[in-house]
Amino acid sequence: MSEKEIDKAIKNASASVEMEGFSIDEQSKILCKKLLLNEITMDDYILLVKQKAGVNA
Repeated sequence: MSEKEIDKAIKNASASVEMEGFSIDEQSKILCKKLLLNEITMDDYILLVKQKAGVNA
């Protein structure tokens, strides 16, 4: 998946979430993009999302 395709996918997913009345902050979008670009592993992503949510990892 190219970076352009990833950006489009994240934008579409964000729009879908917003139509349901929720929102996605910029930090979450950045983490998702890093995961999809293989800059971080799934384990790293889960750890970072848990930390962001205040969950003890």
